[in-house]
Amino acid sequence: MVHADAEAPLRTWYAVAKRAKWHRLVDVQASFASAEAVGDNTVFNIKGNRYRLIAKIEYRLQMIFIKSLLTHPEYDKDKWK
Repeated sequence: MVHADAEAPLRTWYAVAKRAKWHRLVDVQASFASAEAVGDNTVFNIKGNRYRLIAKIEYRLQMIFIKSLLTHPEYDKDKWK
């Protein structure tokens, strides 16, 4: 696994996201206070901000599409945009 140290935090994120009924960003932020909108994506801090999980949330369909999991330095390079 490329980011093995992120496994436990990602499992926690997944457990919360799987149960969630989000309809807008403020709902996401009630579950994950540091979540932020970046363009059409939602960015989550994982493992104390060591990683960034980039996702597209289709609120109407109640679906989350994971675009990428990056280290914070990789995220800061903006190549994912």
